[in-house]
Amino acid sequence: MEELSPLLQKFRSHLEDEKGASPHTVRNYLIDLLDFERYLVGTMKLTLLAGTHAAIRGYLGTLAVDHAASSRGRRLASIKSFYKYLVRQKLLSASPAKLVKSPKLPKSLPKVLPVDEVFAILEMPSLKTVLGLRDRAILEMLYGGGLRISELCGLNLLEVDRSGRIVRVMGKGSKERLVPVNAQAIRALEAYLVRRGELLATQRAGQDPDALFLNYKGGRLTPRSIARHLDAYVVRLALARKVSPHALRHSFATHLLGGGADIRSIQELLGHASLSTTQRYTHVTVEQLQQIYDAAHPRA
Repeated sequence: MEELSPLLQKFRSHLEDEKGASPHTVRNYLIDLLDFERYLVGTMKLTLLAGTHAAIRGYLGTLAVDHAASSRGRRLASIKSFYKYLVRQKLLSASPAKLVKSPKLPKSLPKVLPVDEVFAILEMPSLKTVLGLRDRAILEMLYGGGLRISELCGLNLLEVDRSGRIVRVMGKGSKERLVPVNAQAIRALEAYLVRRGELLATQRAGQDPDALFLNYKGGRLTPRSIARHLDAYVVRLALARKVSPHALRHSFATHLLGGGADIRSIQELLGHASLSTTQRYTHVTVEQLQQIYDAAHPRA
């Protein structure tokens, strides 16, 4: 990443120290703002501090040629957050981005797996190897607790209460929540923990003894690695769909809703700040009911 201007350096510190944003989030914000800054300086002959409502709209207009609405929406969110910070720091009296409307996004429903496919995926990892036991525990925890992949990778040994079946999770914005998990997930976790020490038996650089889920070298497992392992299991199952770790979280929420859980409880379990985010799962359930109706009703 190129060198940051003093304003962006201060904003980075704000994101890291005050907001507790992840390195991935901080990097995305800065990439977006650097691109916007290049537009302001090169095209509008303006500094970030002198950015205007019209300049922001013009920038988004240039992106409309080859960027999806979701990408433009993310850029605008970064810009809005940056100018909101400048106002709080009393460097600006008002945000030039405040009244800029986000592009309309196509409504997409979460990708949810049928229960039998979820069970088939959970049972794919081998129970004979430490890495197979680890993968079984990971998949059971993702589906059993509805965890985000980043939350699961960040778990430490001491953050799991196996007797109480509770996991202490650090979610978005450094917000901590307690998540219950089912007995099956705990059994899978305990089976992995019996052999977890094998991954630390040979001393190597980068080992993380505190991390719950380890790679074969004893370091903390990454989201990318987990996604790659899940891909391999899905390929072996010959499922006619792409399955991401997040799809197990979506399936967790939808299956709970279908089983009678109320939407507020699901919001708490998922760690959603807004109920509207959780309400997407009600649309999934309605869509499934519509499909069942269309397939079964004589007049459909």
